[in-house]
This record gives sequence, structure tokens and C-alpha cells, in this order.
Amino acid sequence: MNQAPRINFAVTPLLRIAYEEHGPASGAPVILLHGFPYDPRAFDEVAPALAQRGYWVIVPYLRGYGPTRFNNPSILRSGQQAALAQDLLDLMQALAIPQAGLCGYDWGGRAACIVAALWPERVRCLVTGDGYNVQDIPRSTQPLDPETEHRLWYQYYFHSARGVESLTQNRRELCQLLWRLWSPTWTRGTALYPLSAPSFDNPDFVEVVIHSYRHRFMYAPGDPTLEWMEERLTAQPAISVPSISLCGADDGVGPAPEFDEDAEHFSGVYERRVLAGVGHNIPQEAPQATLRALLDLLED
Repeated sequence: MNQAPRINFAVTPLLRIAYEEHGPASGAPVILLHGFPYDPRAFDEVAPALAQRGYWVIVPYLRGYGPTRFNNPSILRSGQQAALAQDLLDLMQALAIPQAGLCGYDWGGRAACIVAALWPERVRCLVTGDGYNVQDIPRSTQPLDPETEHRLWYQYYFHSARGVESLTQNRRELCQLLWRLWSPTWTRGTALYPLSAPSFDNPDFVEVVIHSYRHRFMYAPGDPTLEWMEERLTAQPAISVPSISLCGADDGVGPAPEFDEDAEHFSGVYERRVLAGVGHNIPQEAPQATLRALLDLLED
């Protein structure tokens, strides 16, 4: 039987980051990063399996989720991509981790991709959900094809006061709807959702989420202290570390295209694996495929 994860806290310049810890601290570190609207429960079948192989596994609650808290009320509740990447760097610094294997999807995949692109010496390998997750913000104002625009309805909803109020009042119902829409063929989602939903009761959840979806469309200013990173990301820097992209064939928000449009953003060893019958919540829907990808890179 797998042991319950140890829950600890790392104090960084901006946050008191809660993280679940598996395996020996003497093992090679692996950091697993969830997305929106999910939490560390996404890795419940991945983290223990890595720990059993001797890895030190860290599964943080992102800013705005679960027990993670900002250090003081004056800090901008930013959800921008640079903030997520800086949080990952700060967590590694607080835990004295010079280099780690990274696995993330959605928001967590964005943080992992940015750190892999800008600080490759800190990343042993990368498993990324849906490929290259670095936002191209200067081009975000250009409309996409109507079908894609339709799938992004929730992002545009959050640009409005009505969307903010809906997320505030109905966060559990709204997030559960996104689970269903994004993983339409996943039969376990209804039973597992209640395990993750309490993480959305974080007092900063709504503000961080709204800022994330407004900043990426240039409708909200970012953290001035992170502007230097956002400027570097406008160049869409390549990822040189060994990487595997896992894509859900049934992803309701971003289905995998037949042609791998992200391959050009990876300059090192790279492979894309399209997972049949899998939606957006890749590690929770396909834990064995996620574990296999990590081990293929970690034990190569």
C-alpha cells in the first residue's frame, strides 16, 4: 500500500508554497505540476510509483490552490506565465534543488516549459502536456478559427464581470463543467472531482485565475518585476532539454492536431505521443503513460 504523501511548506519571496512529498530526499528530484482547474490529486498514481523507484517527488499546489498562500496582502495575485515559472524556480531554490526532472500540463506545463527554455541547466528532462506551452502573448489578439474560439469560451467569460462573479459564486460547479467538457471520454472524472474541488476554495483562487486569463490576452497588466521574463518569452525560445510531449486525442479544449505544430520549438531530443481515449487531464487519465514517459527520460 502506498504511504500518504508528506505535506510540507517552502517559504519563497512571495509565497508559502504547500507541496506533497514522496520518496527519499536523497533521491533524484522530480517535480510534478498540475494545471487549471486541477490540483496534486492529478498525480496520485504517478508520484508513488516514482517514489518506489527511489526518486524524490515534489508535487506543489500552484499559487491560488489548496494551502499555498501569498506572504502578504499587497502582493499582486498574478496568474501570468512568468509568475508560474518564477514560483517553480523559487521552490527549487527553497528546497536546494539545483536540477530536477519536470512534468507538467496546462498551467504547470507552462511553468515547466518556461524554466526548461530559459534555464535548461536546471532541468534534467521535461514531460509536457500538449507540447510547447509558452504563450505568445503579442499575437494573442489575433482571432483563431471559429471552432477553436468556441472551445475557449471560458477564457472570454473570465474577461467579464459576470464571469468573475460566476467563478466566485459557482467555482465548484463551473470547474466540474470544465472537467467534463475537457475530458469527455474519461469515466472516472465524476468520482474523482470531489477530491480536487476543495483546492479551489483557496482565498486567492478567483483573483489568480481571472488575472491569468486576462493577462494572456493583454487585458490586464502583469507584475512589473517579471516584465523582463515576459519580454524574453516573446521570442518563443526553444527548449533544448530531452523532452516528451503527451497529447490527449480526446482533449476537449485543445485536441491534438494530426501535424505536430510544436516540434519546431524543441531543439534537443524530442518525441510526441498522442494518447488515445485521453482528454486534457493527462496524468490523472493516463498515469501509466505519464510514468512511462518520465522513466524513459530519467532512466535513459
